[in-house]
Amino acid sequence: MGCFNSKPSDAGTIRRRPGNIVMAAHEALSVTRPRKRTFTQHGGSTSADLLQALEEYLPVLLGLVKEGSNFEDKIQFSWMNQEDDAEETALPSSWYEVLSVLHMMAMLRLSQANSLLLPKTSLEGYHAKVSEDNKRASVEIFLKASGFLECAIQHVLPRISPENRKGLPVDLSEGVLKAICMQALGQAIDVQLGLAIDSPKATLAVKRRLACEMVKCWQQAHESMADLPLIDSWGEKHRLFVKWKYIEAKAAAYYYHGLILDEGNTEKSHRMAVAALQSAEELLKESRDVAEAFHAAPPVSRSPPLCGSMKYLHDKIQKDSSCKVRINKDLYSNNSIHEAVPALPDFAVALKPEEYRLPAVTVEAANG
Repeated sequence: MGCFNSKPSDAGTIRRRPGNIVMAAHEALSVTRPRKRTFTQHGGSTSADLLQALEEYLPVLLGLVKEGSNFEDKIQFSWMNQEDDAEETALPSSWYEVLSVLHMMAMLRLSQANSLLLPKTSLEGYHAKVSEDNKRASVEIFLKASGFLECAIQHVLPRISPENRKGLPVDLSEGVLKAICMQALGQAIDVQLGLAIDSPKATLAVKRRLACEMVKCWQQAHESMADLPLIDSWGEKHRLFVKWKYIEAKAAAYYYHGLILDEGNTEKSHRMAVAALQSAEELLKESRDVAEAFHAAPPVSRSPPLCGSMKYLHDKIQKDSSCKVRINKDLYSNNSIHEAVPALPDFAVALKPEEYRLPAVTVEAANG
């Protein structure tokens, strides 16, 4: 992170942490090589301390880009990259620094949210689990993270000059920023689905809607990254993570769609239910293959125990699919007719990023 009085030769450097490192907390990844230091000249810090420092730094930084300021392109800011071919990107643009700070703030929020979802053993020594309070708190934090990124995409990225925008690393491309924004929403909905699964009051319709909304988020994240020139290692690992979660979400959506179709009273609805459930089972198998590819991709990580909504669904999808196929074979003799996989319902995503507005310029910055 550059300082207010930085010179082109002494701007500080922070290693940017992309979405896949942030997701390491949720997935309990264990990388087999030592991690590089994330923070350099300012020393180590907890995520909360660093987030506070960034929030205090941002109003001062915005003083460099206020109307009438002569500093917008006079200071060179430098950040280490994670998903770009270039190891480091240095640009004489204060808006680049604003964009980098918002990106880091979002990453820290994602890290906090995922940390809340790590199972913890109770004081009484009972098996590790995630409390309902932590789950609900994580949803709020995911929405804050997506709000930072939405602000970056809509209000900061367009302010960077075309020349400097060409020099941005892929880490800060609109595609990656949008992918991580949608990823945060997808993870928040996944937590909501887990809460619905645990609630006896939640209907199949509610669970199906959440699963379909989750599909839409992960699909947008997947499409945003599809054509980006991500390097092998972290960039490719991030892409594989998004693909894994997208396929997993589709498996959940088809599972609940199949259960609802099976409540119909016609042979056609029952056949459509079987097609949906079999599709869910196939997607689940595909997601396991992608998960293995994700963990095998460098830096290699260990496969964590199942958690969240998929801990429940991994068993249920296979069991219910086999059961429904068997029942329908007994009910209907004409088994040679196979129903096409039904389309999923199209639901608008109810969750929205928490609105974030760039703070006002501090008096010191305005007078600088």
